[in-house]
Amino acid sequence: MLLGEQEQLLSYNGEVLIFQLSKPKHVEGAADRTMNLCVRRMVFNRDTKLFVQKSSGVFSMRASHFKTEIICCSCTMDSRTGIILPCVLMKKKKRNNVVKYLLLLLHSSNQFEQSFHFKLDYEVKEDIRLFTGPSVLWRHANKLFYISCDTCTVLSAPVQLSSVVWTGEIEDEGTVVLGIRSACLPESEDEDEFSTSDRAIWGSEFFGYAIETQKMLTGTCFMPHAYSRVVSSVYICKNEILKKQLRISLVAVTKKNQLIWFQDGRPKGVCELPYEKPCSVKTTVTSSNDLLFIVSFASGNTCVVQRRDSLQVASKWQKVKSVLVDDFIGSGSEQLLLIFKDESNTDVLSTFKITDLGEVNYASGINYKHDVPAAEGLQANGLLTVQALETRLQAGCTSVRELQQHLGLKKRVILESCRALIDLVEERTHILPTAKEEGLVSLWDDVENPPHSLSKETSLTSKVPEHFKEKLWQRVVGDSLVVGVKLTESFYLSLSDVSLSLVMDQDFSSISPTIECQNKIIKLNKAFSALAVSSCETEPPPKKMKLDFHSKNDLKKEFPERCSRVQLDGAKTVIAVTSLSPLLAFHRVRCIVLLHAKKQKCQNDSLQESKKITVLCGKILLSLEDISNGKYSVKMLRDNSYCTASMEDILAVLAVSVRFSFQIVSSDCTLTPVNSWLLGEMECTPFKECHDNIFCHKAGNMYGTVFNWTLKNPFEGVLTLFCRNLTVLFQCLHSLTRVLPPSCDVKLLRRGSKGVLTEQLALALEKEMLASRSSFFSKENKAENGLTWGNETGQKISDVPVAALLDSEEGVQQFRKELQNEREESVLSMNQTMNGALYQEMALKIAEAQLSTDTIVWRLSKS
Repeated sequence: MLLGEQEQLLSYNGEVLIFQLSKPKHVEGAADRTMNLCVRRMVFNRDTKLFVQKSSGVFSMRASHFKTEIICCSCTMDSRTGIILPCVLMKKKKRNNVVKYLLLLLHSSNQFEQSFHFKLDYEVKEDIRLFTGPSVLWRHANKLFYISCDTCTVLSAPVQLSSVVWTGEIEDEGTVVLGIRSACLPESEDEDEFSTSDRAIWGSEFFGYAIETQKMLTGTCFMPHAYSRVVSSVYICKNEILKKQLRISLVAVTKKNQLIWFQDGRPKGVCELPYEKPCSVKTTVTSSNDLLFIVSFASGNTCVVQRRDSLQVASKWQKVKSVLVDDFIGSGSEQLLLIFKDESNTDVLSTFKITDLGEVNYASGINYKHDVPAAEGLQANGLLTVQALETRLQAGCTSVRELQQHLGLKKRVILESCRALIDLVEERTHILPTAKEEGLVSLWDDVENPPHSLSKETSLTSKVPEHFKEKLWQRVVGDSLVVGVKLTESFYLSLSDVSLSLVMDQDFSSISPTIECQNKIIKLNKAFSALAVSSCETEPPPKKMKLDFHSKNDLKKEFPERCSRVQLDGAKTVIAVTSLSPLLAFHRVRCIVLLHAKKQKCQNDSLQESKKITVLCGKILLSLEDISNGKYSVKMLRDNSYCTASMEDILAVLAVSVRFSFQIVSSDCTLTPVNSWLLGEMECTPFKECHDNIFCHKAGNMYGTVFNWTLKNPFEGVLTLFCRNLTVLFQCLHSLTRVLPPSCDVKLLRRGSKGVLTEQLALALEKEMLASRSSFFSKENKAENGLTWGNETGQKISDVPVAALLDSEEGVQQFRKELQNEREESVLSMNQTMNGALYQEMALKIAEAQLSTDTIVWRLSKS
């Protein structure tokens, strides 16, 4: 570049710095021995929409017998003060081919400071970079050299490289150079490994070199080595250390005219560029929070790629001299400054464009004075828009207030219902608040009467036997609170739809005292040899699921039977499981435990109408101190070859676990490896109370898993797992499949085996038949009592001698009359009617029985 034509542009704090080399005006008789480096600070004037000069500065150099050039300029950090300053690298070439380089710093006062200088016996032409220090880095003869203001000595890095694609700061590594070099393969690597090596295939690789620590970084954390043949420039958008691993996001332009987005060494998006030979890329974030990639081409063209759902070219320009990124208009966000080539004008900023591809758009050569009326119109429209928005905002505030009032009313209703429930259980008379207290106006005459419905329901609790429960207990398992009520067998057999509720005993005005929990019903047989689960109806908010422990049949599911058919041993335990962490916010909380059920009676092989009851089981106290001391923790101890634990601890673990059953079938070998796997690799020991169920003591996630292995024959068995979550299940299955023979077939039993479902279907059909029969008999009895017969004497025509009636004319008439009456009575008996409420009750019972049967048939078809 000739003297007088040299100029470099740089953006700094919203200003445009123009560096130019010039000779001073020649004075006759004086030797021409100086060269001036001039700088002009240009700022954008938002009124005139033009760049104006803010200030200027000059740096004079002795230039006798020297050729002076501006190599490059950039903004770097001064290590002495930590302030980012503009830097300019200058070159002076002597006649004896010795080249002197100067690095200058520009301060805010427009004073230049010479940071350092160095001499070389060759010209620096390839991959010149300025970075923190300030420091200078370059490549020469496939070697990497650098010098800083601290050393003032040219140093060589112990690496061979063909190009430098990026230089910058990386967390915990300092200044890092990302380069490309020939593939370096270990000497011990054989030909087969060489053929599969990514580096060997492409013959080159990426590498990172930390200058301060002289440490080599793996190139694959930036990009795959396959891209080393085509990448020409890189910009690292983000780098961080996460879990002791370097995570990098970058964008690269390639010789194939592509822009590629990489995340942690993997390509995430690609965009075809509109021009050839891309040479550099940089980024900016606009006021609308859009990330833009600015790509410059060797031909002087520029394009912007936008990253939203995918990479797309948002705009492109031709004949661009320079592209700068900064906040030129002072809006608080960055814009692009495109400076175009204009040979007809000597001013470098004569033709430009400022844009963020959004609201900001300024260009030279446009007269903005004609836009004043339009601006006034926009201002008027803006006022109207603000007024409309204010009206909508007021309407929205009114809706929010009404919604808050409605929510407050619902909260009061829920709290009052909870207080009524507590009074009902404790057999106290609940007095409802008056309309005046609630701020209501009654439309009818208020009669203050005690709530008869509550006293009537309270009377039901007196029918509950005095000793209906055997034990009330609580346990803490992980983040769950488990509360159990062990019922006597005689009391449980008279109940259906059993569930527990937990109600906080304190008076909290801001929250509902009811606690959402999941209910489970667990029955313990004396043998306690197998585990099974059956689903139950769901009612909001508790979700119900039954866990049944039958003898010697792992897949036998509970089904509601007639009372005369129930012959079971042991007792039933009803369990409520709820989240523990919300309760710990109160530090110390007392809860009332309520039992809800339908109480039914058995008579003449039919079920009578059940009545809902609510029974107070007791109270539990929960404190953070007791939990911290492990008072309610589950204790599973290993005693020789058994796992010793209380029955409550076992039930608590099962209640918070998820149950899965798998059918394992082997066609050509026995299933003895399963027992070896359970007792060996999984380190399981059987419970002392139930030997068929074993507890996993293996350290890690699988600790606490309960297994049950039942062999139907040497080639088929069912494995039941009770685990905390699906992750533990997958780990167990992965470990199991490694010991099973390849011919084994493992099938998830989603809803039970066909044999069990067939048995349940028979019971459901029997229940449906009993419901139909009981409805028919009740209809007959009520119909017979409601009919009125026409024969007042109660004597049928067949009881009278027919010959005696036919002897006279009066007898024949009487015979005809009695025959007509008997015919009418027969028609009446064939067209009986019944009460609508009775028919509705019968239809409901039959429909419920049929629904249960249809459900089991559907499950049987899916199994």
